Formats: sequence, C-alpha cells, structure tokens
Amino acid sequence: MKIASVKKIMAVILSVVALMTLAVVAVAAEDGAAAPAMGETVAEMIKGLFSGTNLALLGVALAVALPCMGSAKGVGIVGEAATGLLSEQPGMFGKAFPMMALPMTQGVYGLVASFLMLMALGLFGDTEHLMNLTFAQGGYFLMSSLPIALAGYLSAIRQGRVAAAGINLIGKRPGSLGQAITTAALVETYAIFSLLITIMLVFLCPFSAL
Repeated sequence: MKIASVKKIMAVILSVVALMTLAVVAVAAEDGAAAPAMGETVAEMIKGLFSGTNLALLGVALAVALPCMGSAKGVGIVGEAATGLLSEQPGMFGKAFPMMALPMTQGVYGLVASFLMLMALGLFGDTEHLMNLTFAQGGYFLMSSLPIALAGYLSAIRQGRVAAAGINLIGKRPGSLGQAITTAALVETYAIFSLLITIMLVFLCPFSAL
C-alpha cells in the first residue's frame, strides 16, 4: 500500500474518532452532566454544534457532496481518455460522449437522496419538525445518508476508470461501444443498490415528516 494511501486512511480514522469523542461529549452536555466540568458556555456550544438538526443536515450534505465529488472525478478520468482519442479521431465524439456521461449518474442519485431527506426533515414545509430533532434522530438521518454517500463516491471513480478503458476499446474497435457501455454500467449497479437502501431508510423512518 502506498504511503499516501496510508496517510489518507489514518486521517479519516482520526477524524472519525474526534467526531465520535465530541459527539459523546455533546450527549453528556445534553443531559447536563458535562456542564460543571467544562463550563456552561462550552457545553452549550458543543451541544448546539452536534444538535440533531445539524447532524441531519450533515447527512443531507454528505448524500449529495460525496457522490458529486466522485462523479466529477470519474467524468474527468473519462474526459482525459476521450480527449486523447479525439485528438487522433475527431469523428469518434458521438461514441465517446456516452462513456463520458456514465459516471455522472452517481451525482444525480446523491441529489435525489438529499431531496428526499430534506422532504423527510420537513424543510419544504413546517420547519418546526426539523428544529426539534433529538441527537439520536439526527444521527439516524446521518447514518441513512452513508450508503449512497460512500458507495456513490467510490463507484463513480471506479466507473470512470472502466469507462476510460472503454474509450481505448472503441478507439481500436469502433463497433464495441455496446460492450464498453455494459462493462462500465455494471459498476453502477452498486450505487443503485446503495440508493435504494438510503431511500428505504428515509421512508421507513418513524419520525419522518413524509
């Protein structure tokens, strides 16, 4: 494993540990147990930062941000390969374009999931439901966003790499566009599975505004 990859993994782990530590403190502050030790001001600040509302909105943000980041990177990977192909065969744009568009779908899935979560939170109607979320309820929405957030991000990048290989394929064998699309589309199925789980979690939420 490359050193850069190890550093990234360690950074993510440390970030998660730090967030979990602050979350535990926030729960304690919610019960009033942490206030005498750290002071009323700090306890209220942490409590407000890790409120149920903020956790739920963090889930909404992750549901759309990570898949869109993955799609942008995936499209960029395919775009680089397509540009190289078009520099030699300009007439191949019509066949290269579908390959470039494939990694865009994860960003669309994330957008759909985030809109459904916002509707479930009542943001488009009575916002009182959103403002009264408990820490546990906000955590539920945060966890609900993770399937599409993580799978959308990773699958978009992997799909971009497969689609880039498909660009090379159609450059050598122009009649193989269907095969190239099929192999890249297989990667996307896991993003679809993850989207379905996120949607099910949102619609089956017992305290949803839907």
